[in-house]
Amino acid sequence: MSGRLSVLAAAWVVARRDFTAILFSRSFFFFLLGPLFPVVIAVLAGSLGSRVDASQERPVLGVAMAAADVEALEHARARLAPALDEELPELVAIRWLAEGESYDPAQALAPGKAKVAAMLTGSLERPVLTGPGGLIEAWRGPVAMLAAQARSGTVPAYPAVALEPVTRSDAAERKGRFATAQGAQTLLFLLTMMLAGMVLSNLVEEKGNKIIEVLAAAVPMDAVFLGKLFAMLAVSLVGIATWAATAGLLWLGGGIAPERLPDPAVGWPLLIGLGVVYFAMGYLLLGSVFLAIGSMATTVREVQTLSMPVTMAQLMVFFFASFAMTQPGSAVEIAAVLVPFSSPFAMLARAAREPALLPHVMAIGWQVLWVVLLVRGGARLFRSRVMKSGPAGKAKRSGFRLLRRR
Repeated sequence: MSGRLSVLAAAWVVARRDFTAILFSRSFFFFLLGPLFPVVIAVLAGSLGSRVDASQERPVLGVAMAAADVEALEHARARLAPALDEELPELVAIRWLAEGESYDPAQALAPGKAKVAAMLTGSLERPVLTGPGGLIEAWRGPVAMLAAQARSGTVPAYPAVALEPVTRSDAAERKGRFATAQGAQTLLFLLTMMLAGMVLSNLVEEKGNKIIEVLAAAVPMDAVFLGKLFAMLAVSLVGIATWAATAGLLWLGGGIAPERLPDPAVGWPLLIGLGVVYFAMGYLLLGSVFLAIGSMATTVREVQTLSMPVTMAQLMVFFFASFAMTQPGSAVEIAAVLVPFSSPFAMLARAAREPALLPHVMAIGWQVLWVVLLVRGGARLFRSRVMKSGPAGKAKRSGFRLLRRR
Protein backbone atom coordinates (compact mmCIF):
# COMPACT_ATOMS: atom_id res chain seq x y z
CA MET A 1 0.00 0.00 0.00
CA SER A 2 1.72 3.11 -1.24
CA GLY A 3 -0.72 5.68 0.12
CA ARG A 4 -4.09 6.23 1.75
CA LEU A 5 -7.27 4.85 0.34
CA SER A 6 -9.67 7.24 -1.36
CA VAL A 7 -12.42 8.71 0.78
CA LEU A 8 -15.15 6.46 -0.67
CA ALA A 9 -13.01 3.29 -0.56
CA ALA A 10 -11.95 3.98 3.01
CA ALA A 11 -15.52 4.79 4.01
CA TRP A 12 -16.62 1.43 2.58
CA VAL A 13 -13.95 -0.38 4.65
CA VAL A 14 -15.00 1.38 7.85
CA ALA A 15 -18.71 0.86 7.15
CA ARG A 16 -18.24 -2.86 6.45
CA ARG A 17 -16.20 -3.30 9.61
CA ASP A 18 -18.76 -1.54 11.84
CA PHE A 19 -21.77 -3.16 10.19
CA THR A 20 -20.53 -6.74 10.59
CA ALA A 21 -19.26 -6.10 14.13
CA ILE A 22 -22.64 -4.76 15.29
CA LEU A 23 -24.94 -7.03 13.29
CA PHE A 24 -23.37 -10.24 14.64
CA SER A 25 -23.05 -9.07 18.22
CA ARG A 26 -25.22 -10.33 21.08
CA SER A 27 -26.37 -6.81 21.87
CA PHE A 28 -28.08 -6.53 18.47
CA PHE A 29 -30.77 -8.95 19.66
CA PHE A 30 -31.62 -6.65 22.57
CA PHE A 31 -31.55 -3.72 20.17
CA LEU A 32 -34.35 -5.39 18.20
CA LEU A 33 -36.44 -5.46 21.39
CA GLY A 34 -36.06 -1.70 21.79
CA PRO A 35 -39.36 -0.67 20.12
CA LEU A 36 -41.36 -2.34 22.89
CA PHE A 37 -40.56 0.58 25.16
CA PRO A 38 -41.21 3.48 22.72
CA VAL A 39 -44.69 2.05 22.12
CA VAL A 40 -45.70 3.78 25.34
CA ILE A 41 -44.21 7.02 24.01
CA ALA A 42 -46.15 6.58 20.76
CA VAL A 43 -49.39 6.30 22.72
CA LEU A 44 -48.57 9.41 24.72
CA ALA A 45 -47.71 11.21 21.51
CA GLY A 46 -51.36 10.85 20.59
CA SER A 47 -51.91 13.96 22.67
CA LEU A 48 -50.30 15.81 19.80
CA GLY A 49 -53.22 14.65 17.66
CA SER A 50 -55.70 16.54 19.81
CA ARG A 51 -53.73 19.74 19.29
CA VAL A 52 -53.57 19.17 15.55
CA ASP A 53 -57.26 18.31 15.33
CA ALA A 54 -58.12 21.47 17.22
CA SER A 55 -56.31 23.48 14.58
CA GLN A 56 -58.47 21.98 11.84
CA GLU A 57 -61.74 23.59 10.83
CA ARG A 58 -65.02 21.89 11.70
CA PRO A 59 -66.84 20.11 8.87
CA VAL A 60 -68.98 22.62 6.99
CA LEU A 61 -72.38 21.95 5.43
CA GLY A 62 -72.93 23.87 2.23
CA VAL A 63 -76.44 25.07 1.44
CA ALA A 64 -77.91 25.65 -2.01
CA MET A 65 -81.60 26.62 -1.63
CA ALA A 66 -83.96 29.50 -2.19
CA ALA A 67 -82.80 32.69 -0.51
CA ALA A 68 -85.67 32.62 1.99
CA ASP A 69 -84.90 29.03 2.97
CA VAL A 70 -81.18 29.79 3.45
CA GLU A 71 -81.94 32.75 5.72
CA ALA A 72 -84.47 30.71 7.70
CA LEU A 73 -81.91 27.93 8.24
CA GLU A 74 -79.28 30.41 9.42
CA HIS A 75 -81.71 32.00 11.88
CA ALA A 76 -82.79 28.57 13.14
CA ARG A 77 -79.19 27.57 13.79
CA ALA A 78 -78.53 30.81 15.64
CA ARG A 79 -81.50 30.08 17.93
CA LEU A 80 -80.40 26.52 18.65
CA ALA A 81 -76.65 27.19 18.90
CA PRO A 82 -76.55 28.15 22.62
CA ALA A 83 -77.73 24.68 23.60
CA LEU A 84 -76.70 22.47 20.63
CA ASP A 85 -73.71 24.15 18.99
CA GLU A 86 -71.51 21.03 19.03
CA GLU A 87 -74.22 18.85 17.49
CA LEU A 88 -75.23 21.24 14.72
CA PRO A 89 -73.14 21.52 11.54
CA GLU A 90 -71.65 24.82 10.46
CA LEU A 91 -73.67 26.29 7.56
CA VAL A 92 -72.35 28.24 4.59
CA ALA A 93 -74.47 29.49 1.70
CA ILE A 94 -73.03 28.20 -1.57
CA ARG A 95 -75.83 29.33 -3.86
CA TRP A 96 -79.13 31.23 -3.49
CA LEU A 97 -81.45 29.68 -6.03
CA ALA A 98 -84.11 31.51 -7.95
CA GLU A 99 -87.59 30.03 -8.23
CA GLY A 100 -87.48 26.89 -10.36
CA GLU A 101 -83.66 26.85 -10.50
CA SER A 102 -81.83 23.58 -9.80
CA TYR A 103 -78.30 23.00 -8.51
CA ASP A 104 -75.98 19.99 -8.79
CA PRO A 105 -74.30 19.48 -5.37
CA ALA A 106 -71.41 17.62 -7.02
CA GLN A 107 -70.13 21.02 -8.21
CA ALA A 108 -69.33 22.08 -4.62
CA LEU A 109 -68.02 18.65 -3.56
CA ALA A 110 -65.53 18.33 -6.44
CA PRO A 111 -61.83 18.55 -5.43
CA GLY A 112 -60.53 22.11 -5.43
CA LYS A 113 -63.98 23.69 -5.15
CA ALA A 114 -65.77 25.00 -2.07
CA LYS A 115 -64.33 23.55 1.13
CA VAL A 116 -67.48 21.86 2.36
CA ALA A 117 -67.90 18.32 3.67
CA ALA A 118 -71.48 17.86 2.40
CA MET A 119 -74.25 19.77 0.59
CA LEU A 120 -77.87 20.50 1.56
CA THR A 121 -80.25 21.07 -1.34
CA GLY A 122 -83.99 20.71 -2.03
CA SER A 123 -86.34 22.67 0.21
CA LEU A 124 -87.26 22.96 3.87
CA GLU A 125 -90.13 20.52 3.29
CA ARG A 126 -87.94 18.02 1.41
CA PRO A 127 -84.27 18.58 2.26
CA VAL A 128 -81.62 16.48 0.50
CA LEU A 129 -78.18 15.76 1.99
CA THR A 130 -75.33 14.87 -0.39
CA GLY A 131 -71.91 13.82 0.87
CA PRO A 132 -69.92 10.96 2.45
CA GLY A 133 -72.25 8.25 3.74
CA GLY A 134 -71.16 8.26 7.37
CA LEU A 135 -71.20 12.04 7.65
CA ILE A 136 -74.63 12.66 6.14
CA GLU A 137 -76.08 9.83 8.22
CA ALA A 138 -74.80 11.58 11.35
CA TRP A 139 -76.17 14.92 10.12
CA ARG A 140 -79.63 13.58 9.20
CA GLY A 141 -81.14 14.37 12.64
CA PRO A 142 -79.56 17.84 13.11
CA VAL A 143 -80.59 18.89 9.58
CA ALA A 144 -84.16 17.71 10.17
CA MET A 145 -84.22 19.74 13.40
CA LEU A 146 -82.90 22.85 11.63
CA ALA A 147 -85.43 22.47 8.82
CA ALA A 148 -88.28 22.04 11.30
CA GLN A 149 -87.24 25.13 13.25
CA ALA A 150 -86.77 27.12 10.06
CA ARG A 151 -90.29 26.33 8.85
CA SER A 152 -92.18 27.68 11.87
CA GLY A 153 -89.81 28.64 14.67
CA THR A 154 -91.63 26.19 16.98
CA VAL A 155 -91.35 22.42 17.15
CA PRO A 156 -93.32 20.95 14.21
CA ALA A 157 -92.93 17.45 12.83
CA TYR A 158 -89.48 16.84 11.45
CA PRO A 159 -89.28 16.48 7.66
CA ALA A 160 -87.83 13.34 6.10
CA VAL A 161 -84.24 14.03 4.98
CA ALA A 162 -83.22 12.23 1.80
CA LEU A 163 -79.61 11.01 1.69
CA GLU A 164 -77.45 10.84 -1.45
CA PRO A 165 -74.06 9.36 -0.49
CA VAL A 166 -70.95 10.13 -2.52
CA THR A 167 -67.58 8.42 -2.35
CA ARG A 168 -65.69 11.47 -1.12
CA SER A 169 -65.69 15.21 -0.70
CA ASP A 170 -62.77 17.60 -0.92
CA ALA A 171 -62.92 18.49 2.79
CA ALA A 172 -63.09 14.85 3.89
CA GLU A 173 -60.23 13.92 1.59
CA ARG A 174 -58.02 16.73 2.92
CA LYS A 175 -58.74 15.76 6.51
CA GLY A 176 -57.94 12.10 5.79
CA ARG A 177 -54.65 12.97 4.13
CA PHE A 178 -53.84 15.19 7.08
CA ALA A 179 -54.24 12.22 9.43
CA THR A 180 -51.92 10.16 7.23
CA ALA A 181 -49.35 12.97 7.21
CA GLN A 182 -49.49 13.24 10.99
CA GLY A 183 -48.99 9.49 11.46
CA ALA A 184 -46.07 9.35 9.00
CA GLN A 185 -44.37 12.34 10.61
CA THR A 186 -44.69 10.93 14.13
CA LEU A 187 -43.36 7.52 13.08
CA LEU A 188 -40.39 9.13 11.33
CA PHE A 189 -39.54 11.16 14.43
CA LEU A 190 -39.74 8.18 16.80
CA LEU A 191 -37.53 6.00 14.60
CA THR A 192 -34.94 8.75 14.11
CA MET A 193 -34.68 9.63 17.79
CA MET A 194 -34.57 5.98 18.87
CA LEU A 195 -31.88 4.88 16.43
CA ALA A 196 -29.59 7.89 15.96
CA GLY A 197 -28.13 7.55 19.47
CA MET A 198 -26.23 4.41 18.38
CA VAL A 199 -23.81 6.61 16.46
CA LEU A 200 -22.86 8.51 19.60
CA SER A 201 -22.31 5.45 21.80
CA ASN A 202 -20.25 3.70 19.12
CA LEU A 203 -17.88 6.64 18.65
CA VAL A 204 -17.34 7.18 22.39
CA GLU A 205 -16.58 3.47 22.88
CA GLU A 206 -13.96 3.47 20.13
CA LYS A 207 -12.43 6.67 21.43
CA GLY A 208 -11.96 5.00 24.81
CA ASN A 209 -9.97 2.06 23.39
CA LYS A 210 -8.04 4.21 20.86
CA ILE A 211 -9.45 2.39 17.79
CA ILE A 212 -10.77 5.66 16.36
CA GLU A 213 -7.31 7.23 16.48
CA VAL A 214 -5.81 4.27 14.63
CA LEU A 215 -8.49 4.51 11.95
CA ALA A 216 -8.10 8.28 11.68
CA ALA A 217 -4.35 7.93 11.18
CA ALA A 218 -4.82 5.32 8.44
CA VAL A 219 -7.64 6.84 6.40
CA PRO A 220 -9.12 10.33 5.89
CA MET A 221 -11.23 11.43 8.86
CA ASP A 222 -14.09 12.27 6.50
CA ALA A 223 -14.10 8.62 5.44
CA VAL A 224 -14.21 7.45 9.07
CA PHE A 225 -17.23 9.63 9.77
CA LEU A 226 -18.99 8.65 6.55
CA GLY A 227 -18.31 4.96 7.12
CA LYS A 228 -19.64 5.04 10.65
CA LEU A 229 -22.74 6.99 9.65
CA PHE A 230 -23.68 4.64 6.84
CA ALA A 231 -22.86 1.54 8.89
CA MET A 232 -25.19 2.70 11.66
CA LEU A 233 -27.82 3.63 9.03
CA ALA A 234 -27.59 0.13 7.52
CA VAL A 235 -27.96 -1.47 10.97
CA SER A 236 -30.99 0.74 11.65
CA LEU A 237 -32.58 -0.25 8.34
CA VAL A 238 -32.08 -3.92 9.18
CA GLY A 239 -33.83 -3.32 12.49
CA ILE A 240 -36.70 -1.45 10.85
CA ALA A 241 -37.10 -4.20 8.24
CA THR A 242 -37.25 -6.79 11.05
CA TRP A 243 -39.89 -4.83 12.96
CA ALA A 244 -41.92 -4.24 9.79
CA ALA A 245 -41.79 -7.94 8.90
CA THR A 246 -42.92 -8.87 12.44
CA ALA A 247 -45.79 -6.40 12.28
CA GLY A 248 -46.77 -7.77 8.87
CA LEU A 249 -46.81 -11.34 10.17
CA LEU A 250 -48.96 -10.31 13.13
CA TRP A 251 -51.35 -8.51 10.79
CA LEU A 252 -51.59 -11.47 8.42
CA GLY A 253 -52.04 -13.81 11.35
CA GLY A 254 -54.86 -11.73 12.75
CA GLY A 255 -53.02 -10.78 15.88
CA ILE A 256 -53.52 -7.07 15.25
CA ALA A 257 -55.94 -5.08 13.14
CA PRO A 258 -54.70 -1.51 12.74
CA GLU A 259 -57.12 1.12 11.51
CA ARG A 260 -56.62 1.83 7.84
CA LEU A 261 -55.29 5.31 7.19
CA PRO A 262 -56.63 7.32 4.25
CA ASP A 263 -54.58 7.05 1.07
CA PRO A 264 -51.83 9.70 0.77
CA ALA A 265 -51.68 12.07 -2.18
CA VAL A 266 -48.65 10.34 -3.76
CA GLY A 267 -49.95 6.81 -3.08
CA TRP A 268 -48.75 4.30 -0.52
CA PRO A 269 -45.80 2.78 -2.47
CA LEU A 270 -44.25 6.17 -3.16
CA LEU A 271 -44.95 7.44 0.37
CA ILE A 272 -43.19 4.41 1.85
CA GLY A 273 -40.25 4.94 -0.51
CA LEU A 274 -40.02 8.61 0.40
CA GLY A 275 -40.33 7.64 4.05
CA VAL A 276 -37.22 5.45 3.75
CA VAL A 277 -35.31 8.24 2.00
CA TYR A 278 -36.35 10.88 4.51
CA PHE A 279 -35.52 8.56 7.40
CA ALA A 280 -32.05 8.12 5.92
CA MET A 281 -31.64 11.88 5.51
CA GLY A 282 -32.90 12.61 9.02
CA TYR A 283 -30.68 9.89 10.47
CA LEU A 284 -27.59 11.14 8.65
CA LEU A 285 -28.25 14.76 9.64
CA LEU A 286 -28.77 13.94 13.31
CA GLY A 287 -26.03 11.31 13.30
CA SER A 288 -23.48 13.78 11.93
CA VAL A 289 -24.29 16.10 14.85
CA PHE A 290 -23.91 13.21 17.30
CA LEU A 291 -20.54 12.36 15.75
CA ALA A 292 -19.40 15.93 16.33
CA ILE A 293 -20.62 15.66 19.94
CA GLY A 294 -18.79 12.37 20.36
CA SER A 295 -15.57 14.00 19.20
CA MET A 296 -15.80 16.41 22.14
CA ALA A 297 -16.78 13.81 24.78
CA THR A 298 -14.44 11.41 26.56
CA THR A 299 -16.80 9.85 29.11
CA VAL A 300 -20.40 8.68 29.21
CA ARG A 301 -21.27 11.54 31.57
CA GLU A 302 -19.95 14.08 29.07
CA VAL A 303 -21.97 12.38 26.33
CA GLN A 304 -25.16 12.73 28.36
CA THR A 305 -24.42 16.38 29.15
CA LEU A 306 -23.67 17.31 25.55
CA SER A 307 -26.40 15.25 23.90
CA MET A 308 -29.26 16.47 26.10
CA PRO A 309 -29.47 19.93 24.43
CA VAL A 310 -29.45 18.26 21.00
CA THR A 311 -32.27 15.92 22.02
CA MET A 312 -34.36 18.80 23.35
CA ALA A 313 -33.64 20.79 20.19
CA GLN A 314 -34.78 17.84 18.09
CA LEU A 315 -38.06 17.74 20.00
CA MET A 316 -38.54 21.42 19.24
CA VAL A 317 -37.76 20.72 15.58
CA PHE A 318 -40.46 18.03 15.52
CA PHE A 319 -43.04 20.33 17.10
CA PHE A 320 -42.05 23.03 14.61
CA ALA A 321 -42.56 20.65 11.67
CA SER A 322 -45.89 19.50 13.15
CA PHE A 323 -47.09 23.08 13.46
CA ALA A 324 -45.92 23.86 9.91
CA MET A 325 -48.06 20.94 8.70
CA THR A 326 -51.14 22.82 9.91
CA GLN A 327 -50.14 25.90 7.86
CA PRO A 328 -49.79 24.62 4.26
CA GLY A 329 -48.32 27.10 1.82
CA SER A 330 -47.40 29.60 4.54
CA ALA A 331 -44.00 31.08 5.40
CA VAL A 332 -43.88 28.71 8.38
CA GLU A 333 -44.08 25.64 6.14
CA ILE A 334 -41.43 27.03 3.79
CA ALA A 335 -39.14 27.67 6.75
CA ALA A 336 -39.68 24.10 7.99
CA VAL A 337 -38.71 22.79 4.55
CA LEU A 338 -35.55 24.92 4.40
CA VAL A 339 -34.28 24.18 7.93
CA PRO A 340 -32.29 20.95 7.31
CA PHE A 341 -33.24 19.16 10.54
CA SER A 342 -36.98 19.75 10.12
CA SER A 343 -36.96 19.31 6.34
CA PRO A 344 -37.40 15.48 6.32
CA PHE A 345 -40.45 15.71 8.62
CA ALA A 346 -42.03 18.61 6.73
CA MET A 347 -41.50 17.00 3.33
CA LEU A 348 -42.84 13.60 4.36
CA ALA A 349 -46.02 15.30 5.61
CA ARG A 350 -46.19 17.20 2.34
CA ALA A 351 -45.99 13.91 0.39
CA ALA A 352 -49.13 12.72 2.18
CA ARG A 353 -51.02 15.93 1.33
CA GLU A 354 -49.71 17.05 -2.09
CA PRO A 355 -49.07 14.91 -5.21
CA ALA A 356 -46.22 17.03 -6.66
CA LEU A 357 -42.86 15.20 -6.80
CA LEU A 358 -40.41 17.90 -7.96
CA PRO A 359 -40.25 19.57 -4.49
CA HIS A 360 -39.08 16.25 -3.04
CA VAL A 361 -36.20 15.99 -5.51
CA MET A 362 -35.07 19.49 -4.59
CA ALA A 363 -35.50 18.88 -0.85
CA ILE A 364 -33.49 15.65 -0.92
CA GLY A 365 -30.66 17.41 -2.77
CA TRP A 366 -30.73 20.19 -0.16
CA GLN A 367 -30.54 17.65 2.67
CA VAL A 368 -27.66 15.76 1.04
CA LEU A 369 -25.72 19.02 0.82
CA TRP A 370 -26.17 19.61 4.54
CA VAL A 371 -25.10 16.04 5.36
CA VAL A 372 -21.84 16.63 3.49
CA LEU A 373 -21.25 19.96 5.24
CA LEU A 374 -21.97 18.54 8.70
CA VAL A 375 -19.75 15.49 8.15
CA ARG A 376 -16.85 17.65 7.02
CA GLY A 377 -17.38 20.02 9.92
CA GLY A 378 -17.45 17.16 12.42
CA ALA A 379 -14.31 15.64 10.92
CA ARG A 380 -12.44 18.94 11.24
CA LEU A 381 -13.60 19.30 14.83
CA PHE A 382 -12.36 15.79 15.60
CA ARG A 383 -8.98 16.44 14.02
CA SER A 384 -8.53 19.69 15.93
CA ARG A 385 -9.54 18.25 19.34
CA VAL A 386 -8.53 14.60 19.33
CA MET A 387 -5.82 13.97 16.78
CA LYS A 388 -3.27 16.08 18.67
CA SER A 389 -2.46 13.10 20.96
CA GLY A 390 -0.19 10.17 20.16
CA PRO A 391 2.66 9.80 17.62
CA ALA A 392 1.09 10.11 14.19
CA GLY A 393 3.68 7.97 12.45
CA LYS A 394 3.22 5.01 14.78
CA ALA A 395 -0.58 5.27 14.67
CA LYS A 396 -0.51 5.56 10.88
CA ARG A 397 1.60 2.39 10.47
CA SER A 398 -0.67 0.52 12.91
CA GLY A 399 -3.71 1.73 11.00
CA PHE A 400 -2.33 0.49 7.68
CA ARG A 401 -1.63 -2.96 9.18
CA LEU A 402 -5.16 -3.08 10.65
CA LEU A 403 -6.78 -2.23 7.33
CA ARG A 404 -4.62 -4.73 5.43
CA ARG A 405 -5.60 -7.53 7.84
CA ARG A 406 -9.33 -6.61 7.42
